[in-house]
Amino acid sequence: MPFANFKVPAGSLTPKQKEEIVTRTTDLYAELFGDQARPNTMVLVEEVADGGWGIGGNILILPDDTASA
Repeated sequence: MPFANFKVPAGSLTPKQKEEIVTRTTDLYAELFGDQARPNTMVLVEEVADGGWGIGGNILILPDDTASA
């Protein structure tokens, strides 16, 4: 079963944006592996709490004006 896991800062995406990630990722897997992969493709969009992620050893916090909540 094809599987994709996207981790994003909590509140950074709208429900519509999450739906687009799921739809487009499923379409990509179907394109790569054939349409028989579509019904078994799992896409997980996980929201990570603010301050619960980092890059290069630095904790990152989403600016208030970027959140879509």
